Amino acid sequence: MRKILWSPAVALVLAVASLFALEVRAQDAAVVSESPSLTDVKAIMDRRCVVCHSCYDAPCQLKLTSPEGVLRGASKEAVYHTERLKDAQPTRLGIDAQTVPEWRALGFHSVTRDPGSGDSASLLERYLELGRRSVLPVDAPLPDELGLALDRPLVCPTSSEFDAFSRDHAMAGMPYGTAPLSETEYQALMTWARSGAPLPAEPSDIPDEIQDQITEWEVFLNSDDLRSQLMSRYLYEHLFLARLHFQGDDPRRFFQLVRSTTGPGEDIDIIATRRPFDDPGSGEFYYRLEQITETIVHKEHLVYTLGPDRMVRYRQLFLDPAWTLAELPPYGDAEGGNPFSTFMQIPAKSRYQFLLDDALFFVRSFIRGPVCHGETAVDVIEDRFWVSFLDPEADLSITDPSYLQEGAAYLELPVSEADAGVLGTLQGFSHKKQAQYLEFRDARYRGAPIYETGFDYSSIWDGDGTNPNALITVFRHFDNASAMTGFHGGIPETAWVIDFPIFERIYYDLVAGYDVFGRVEHQLATRLYMDELRMESEDTFLFFMPREVRPQMHDRWYQGALAELHTYWHRRRVDDSFPTGIIFETTTPKREFLLALLERGNGLWPTEDPINRCAESDCPTDELGTVLREMADQTGDWVKYLPDLSVLVVEQEGGAAELFTLVHDKAHYNVAFLFDEKARREPGADVLTVLPRLIGSYPNFYYHLRQDRLTAFIAALKSIQSQSDYMDVVAEFGVRRTSPEFWALSDRVYEVFLGQKPIQAGFFDLNRYKDPKPGDEPS
Repeated sequence: MRKILWSPAVALVLAVASLFALEVRAQDAAVVSESPSLTDVKAIMDRRCVVCHSCYDAPCQLKLTSPEGVLRGASKEAVYHTERLKDAQPTRLGIDAQTVPEWRALGFHSVTRDPGSGDSASLLERYLELGRRSVLPVDAPLPDELGLALDRPLVCPTSSEFDAFSRDHAMAGMPYGTAPLSETEYQALMTWARSGAPLPAEPSDIPDEIQDQITEWEVFLNSDDLRSQLMSRYLYEHLFLARLHFQGDDPRRFFQLVRSTTGPGEDIDIIATRRPFDDPGSGEFYYRLEQITETIVHKEHLVYTLGPDRMVRYRQLFLDPAWTLAELPPYGDAEGGNPFSTFMQIPAKSRYQFLLDDALFFVRSFIRGPVCHGETAVDVIEDRFWVSFLDPEADLSITDPSYLQEGAAYLELPVSEADAGVLGTLQGFSHKKQAQYLEFRDARYRGAPIYETGFDYSSIWDGDGTNPNALITVFRHFDNASAMTGFHGGIPETAWVIDFPIFERIYYDLVAGYDVFGRVEHQLATRLYMDELRMESEDTFLFFMPREVRPQMHDRWYQGALAELHTYWHRRRVDDSFPTGIIFETTTPKREFLLALLERGNGLWPTEDPINRCAESDCPTDELGTVLREMADQTGDWVKYLPDLSVLVVEQEGGAAELFTLVHDKAHYNVAFLFDEKARREPGADVLTVLPRLIGSYPNFYYHLRQDRLTAFIAALKSIQSQSDYMDVVAEFGVRRTSPEFWALSDRVYEVFLGQKPIQAGFFDLNRYKDPKPGDEPS
């Protein structure tokens, strides 16, 4: 266990903070005794504080998901900084500093009672008191002074600055911009914050059967032979963000894979590097499994299952094949920027199959990793598209060993140019390398037998008849995204086919190679390179289409003079010479191809979307589904007024509730640029996708109604012609941030989510919850 420096003078914060070391079941926060237990207080903090204060985007970096986060306190420095000219000092909790003095040296200030402060109230107390004094208007828009934008200026006062702050920001108490805490919640938190309660006992021991598996895994990952060492490095670089869960274990217990200076059986001492492929130092290090004790928030909860079957699979993929290794490859930017050369000796088929086995996990890592923050982060993808993968037997990078041996030089990622220091080189780097690779790729495929026949349905991985990860839907929600297996919604405008070089590069661009504390050129390089990879994925999809329709399809995706210039500048030309191996039977080849993919895989995915896309005779006849189809997969002026991601809570007789997600799929003339999205919007083609489940991590709004009001709700939505009309819908069916039922409904949504997905569930982030106002423009 890593050590925290403390004294009796900070016993208060330790008592408070250590609540978070106990992963407990969510409880009804309203039922709190006069002397609240630590469990009671933790439940309140999770549901009222953690929902905004977690991860890198926590306001003022005040992360309340763990004891270390409370001890660390707050900072005036933002992690996400789009104009940073120099790399920032990393401030990762549990990694970059371990003691209170170390955090203070990095600019963090206390939010609790400091030693020698006497009876002076802490920042936590004062924020809670400010929120109690300045109650917001009930069920009404927030005052204009309360901004909700992610990039809004944050003051982040210290204790000595708080009096002036509270005079200038009288409405900025906690919880920020929402309905107030109940009296019992408020008193429980204030009692807790003022008290000097002793530290609770350590978390309960890990069960013997799980500890035995941990021991077995640490032995496996720290084997001495060179092949095992390279395999373990590959696994670590791909799983360092994973929440590892053992099959059959407590659904709320997770671990993380770390590099430590200490070996199995000793306390873990994490090696702090900016990225997972950075040099861990000259001394010995070990791969260890460390238990995660912080509160689970959905936006960073990437679950990956471990167990005996997984270890057998790793042996099959990495150790059973015949390959040799004379020496281990070096670490560093240049090597980390090119995983194809670093791991050249591991068979490409093994590496690609490793990614395919858990494709959804890796696609979600692109989304839930630290890169995905704000509009610019996801401006380079459509709002909804379908993803499939080139079958390993159809991928030349897998079937021809010389392909990657010769092509690796063209597959460097921008991270290998990390010290170039000149913004002007970014575009040149990505374009030059990518253009060279595409020329190489085209030449190799033209010289292969596939050029005579073209790709056909067998060229798409079908999950081997057992794996639903073979087909994935990606949704973009303006400044964040989500993914799920199968094809959902109506036929999308674009689709991707990903091969091994694309898959690995997306991962190293957005996850392994992305430094959230990096300077602006690194941020831009990451996004510009992703632009290249999106186009390459679209181009691979076009190879399956009839040659004569490819140019028109591409032109539909990239409309406008600037988009045409973008295509020319990127040296993109739609290849209408490569044949397709598919004989199409309809005049809608995209639809025909994508729906045909659903027919493969031995029933791994529903062939119909029961709400958004089904033949009349095959649509389910349940009442809810029938009614919801009245607004699903439809265009109309009304759609543009809806938030990007809404949760619809439908109350049924008997007290049960059905939850649906309303996804506003925004149409664009093109997604060729990182900025000025509004100028590229095509709102008349927007579509609403209705899903009978919860997706996304950042709900923008809740609608709450009885089932007998569902028809009226849909009629009201479809009659919206102005923002005023939408405000009427909000007033009748919506739940505002300041609504008296806001917190109760938020709790209920989480409880349903936890019951449905006990391993995958986590607290939603409410920072993006909207505050509809009369003067708002359509989204």
